[in-house]
Amino acid sequence: MTEEQIIDNFKNVTEQIALATSTAGRAVGSVKLCAVSKFHPVEDIYAALKSGQILFGENRVQEAYSKFSEIQNNGKSFDLHIIGSLQSNKVKKAVEIASCIQSVDREELLVEIEKQCAKLNKSIDVFFEIHTAEDSKSGYADKDLLFVSLENFENGLYPHIKPVGLMTMAPFTDEEKAIRLSFQKTRALKDEINEKFPELSVSQLSMGMSGDYKIAIQEGSTMVRIGTALFGERC
Repeated sequence: MTEEQIIDNFKNVTEQIALATSTAGRAVGSVKLCAVSKFHPVEDIYAALKSGQILFGENRVQEAYSKFSEIQNNGKSFDLHIIGSLQSNKVKKAVEIASCIQSVDREELLVEIEKQCAKLNKSIDVFFEIHTAEDSKSGYADKDLLFVSLENFENGLYPHIKPVGLMTMAPFTDEEKAIRLSFQKTRALKDEINEKFPELSVSQLSMGMSGDYKIAIQEGSTMVRIGTALFGERC
């Protein structure tokens, strides 16, 4: 895909997000676009930066580190989120290059993120990944386990980590009801967290991808993760 095509895609998708947000009765600009650049070359990311896009999402830490270290060395500003399942042995490089990890799905991962951030004296945002579809194997499936993690935040165990929201993946289906239910469950859980843990600012919802982001916006998403509609099929 050419640079011009990518820039056009960003313009079109941004317009569609604004329209969907307005149609849902929400303020235009209240939904962020996270451009998923996994499996796409660094040249495509430079094209996205030319379009004014700053926020990117990557699944694989090694790939993300390679591409965004080059971009950083060239003096370009960006905001990188790790959105794929994260192994503990990849955390060190993840926190070096990213500002946020959206795929926190277990307590052990928080322990390692805190350890590596403390070494760098760096703070990082996290989303808790919520398991709402059988297609996805990752994410907190047990609310009680998630609440244990949140209690640990309240007790000051993770001073270098800021919990900011929830992330989920809807089922891979054309059945709108199932997709909508996935998003509704995640939004309801966020509301429950806000009641139970008012001191924590768990306010964001990372929900919706290329095929279902308009439904996600209707259901309260504050961030959509879009790749194919922007960059084309993965390389």
